[in-house]
Amino acid sequence: MPAHPRRPEWLKLSPFDAATMAAMKNLTRPLKLHTVCESARCPNRQECFSQGAATFMILGDVCTRDCSFCAVESGHPRSPEPGEPDSIVAAVAQLGLQYAVITSVTRDDLPDGGASHFARTINAIHDYDPGIMVEALIPDFGGSLSALKTVIDASLAVLNHNVETVPRLYPEVRPQADYQRSLEVLRNARLLNPALRTKSGLMVGLGETRDEVMQVMADLRNAGCDLLTIGQYLAPSTRHHELVRFVHPDEFAEYQDEGERMGFQYVAAGPLVRSSFHAGEAYIRATGSQP
Repeated sequence: MPAHPRRPEWLKLSPFDAATMAAMKNLTRPLKLHTVCESARCPNRQECFSQGAATFMILGDVCTRDCSFCAVESGHPRSPEPGEPDSIVAAVAQLGLQYAVITSVTRDDLPDGGASHFARTINAIHDYDPGIMVEALIPDFGGSLSALKTVIDASLAVLNHNVETVPRLYPEVRPQADYQRSLEVLRNARLLNPALRTKSGLMVGLGETRDEVMQVMADLRNAGCDLLTIGQYLAPSTRHHELVRFVHPDEFAEYQDEGERMGFQYVAAGPLVRSSFHAGEAYIRATGSQP
């Protein structure tokens, strides 16, 4: 299998519009904010930005971990910006969001992994408008139950934590993470707040087998995960993990059907599906509630 398989005809990426990209930068740069859309080079950022949506990435744009699939810079991050929660509120207000998605880099250098900063950001949004629903896409906080509780107590619509890939590939894809620890994050979230929706996602095309994907799906359901996303891995550069294969849409359809059979409240599986892509719509479909 070649290191860089040729992109198939059925995987079409939207061209980027310079004006759309500039409009989002004109919003985020003055506020000194980051989006995972840009930092992770998401292929959907043109579509999301054109619709006035973005996933904000707090706690800086430098991660303390070095996952081989991820385009976010790895290194020694700066101290969290105290005013960042207010800047997030300003961006949410300017975009008119009723469903906000907040994520972060992993901050193993902080005592609570950045959980208190997450909580301050979520609370700031609710202070501005209690009706805005917030989805938090969190790191594993080193498995800290108290850190997880800090975020959940801030009142969330959805707690999202991605397992990203199958356990066999963790040593090469997520060497500083632990598959069972990620499952525990989701399991503990349900224990801390049984009414909370939980969500997870994984990439395919990294060298996993179909059976391994099915086992991860079963593991997630057993951990109480409600919402699931499965998308095609696209290597950000030649320095990142090898793209082993493009997964055919028919296989994604099988994953979606199987996920629904397993009892997930919402399953999105497709080449360009990403964890926070159309997150508000996913919440509506899962719950029947409008944000």
